[in-house]
Amino acid sequence: MKNDPISKPVYVTQPALPPLEEFIPYLQQIWDNKMLTNGGPFHQQLETELARYLGVPYLSLFANGTLALMTAMQSLRITGEVITTPYSFVATAHSMLWNGIKPVFVDIDPDTFNIDPRQIEAAITPQTTAILPVHCYGRPCDVEGIERIAANYGLKVIYDAAHAFGVQHEGTSVLNHGDLSVLSFHATKVFNTFEGGAIICKDARTKRHIDSLKNFGFADEVTVVAPGINGKMSEINAAFGLLQLQKIDGVLGRRAEVDARYRAALSDVRGIVCPAIPASTRPNYSYFPVLVQPGYPLSRDELYDKLRASGIFARRYFYPLISEFPMYRGMPSAKRENVPNAMSVSLQVLCLPIFPDLDPVTQDAIIALVRDI
Repeated sequence: MKNDPISKPVYVTQPALPPLEEFIPYLQQIWDNKMLTNGGPFHQQLETELARYLGVPYLSLFANGTLALMTAMQSLRITGEVITTPYSFVATAHSMLWNGIKPVFVDIDPDTFNIDPRQIEAAITPQTTAILPVHCYGRPCDVEGIERIAANYGLKVIYDAAHAFGVQHEGTSVLNHGDLSVLSFHATKVFNTFEGGAIICKDARTKRHIDSLKNFGFADEVTVVAPGINGKMSEINAAFGLLQLQKIDGVLGRRAEVDARYRAALSDVRGIVCPAIPASTRPNYSYFPVLVQPGYPLSRDELYDKLRASGIFARRYFYPLISEFPMYRGMPSAKRENVPNAMSVSLQVLCLPIFPDLDPVTQDAIIALVRDI
C-alpha cells in the first residue's frame, strides 16, 4: 500500500481554538473595566459555570494545574509520605517535593493503567498521610476501593484529575470523589484556558481556605493567615475559558469520532492493543493510547520512529516512568521490581494523535502507517 504524503507535522494533540473574532469582545470588556486579575468578573463567572457544567459543588480556579496540586496538599496540611503512581506526568510527584513530602510509588493495574488499590494498602506506613491517584487518560481509578482504604487508615485522598475533565463514573462526575480533585486546563487538555487549572472541593469553608492560599494567604486586606502562593488565574485566561466552555460539547463529540475511527481501523492489527473504555465511564477521549505488544513486527520505539519520519509526532505517554528520573530513582519505592506493571506498560505504550481538527484524510494516513507493515 502506498501511503499518502503528510504535508505538515501532526502532533499528538492540538488545542481547539474558537474563531479569534469571538474572543475580541471579551478582551474589550477587560480593556474597558481594567480588571486583569484578583478574582475579576470573568474569573467569578467561570468558576460558577464550570462547577455547574462539571456537576461539582465548589471549584477554585488556578493559573495552572501544578500550582493547584501544590496548593491542594497545602490546604489539607499533608506531610510525611504520600502514596502515588509512577505512571503519570512528572508534575504529580514534583508537587510533593515542592511541599517537602516524600512520594511513595506503587504499581498500577495493567488493564486500567491506574494505581492498584491492593498495592496501596501494602505500602502504608505510620508516616503515610494521603493517597494521590491519577485518573490516567481520563479513565477513572477504582475510586471505591481507594476510598475504603483511605477510610480504614484515616488517610486523605487527592485525585490528580488533569486528564478527567467532564468524565463521569457510574453516572456522576468522577471529580466528586476523594477529599479534593485537581484539574489542568493546559493547552494540551480537552478543555483549555491557554494555561490554567482548578481544585474541586466539597464545601464553602474549604474553598475559602484554598482561595486564601492561592492569594498569598490573605484573608482580608490586612490579614495573612497562611504562607500562601500566587496561584490566581488572570481575567484573560478566565474569559477564554468562558468562550471555550460554549464549544466543549462539540469538542468532545469530535474527539469521540476520532477515537471510534481508530478503534474500527486498528482492532484487527496483530500486536496492537487499543485499551477498552469501561462501560461505567462516560469518557472525554483525552488520549488514544495503544500498546505495541509481541506479534507486531516492529517494537514500540521502531513504530514511534517510523511515524516521526513521516511527520507524525506520537508520544510515549508515560515513558520514562516518574520513578526513573534522577530525583526519584534512589527511593526504595522507585525500584523497578516494585512497579513491574508500570514498567511493562511504559515500554509498550504509544499515544496516537487525537484532537478535534484531525481530519479523516490525515487520520487515515496515520492508520495506514500503523497497518502497512
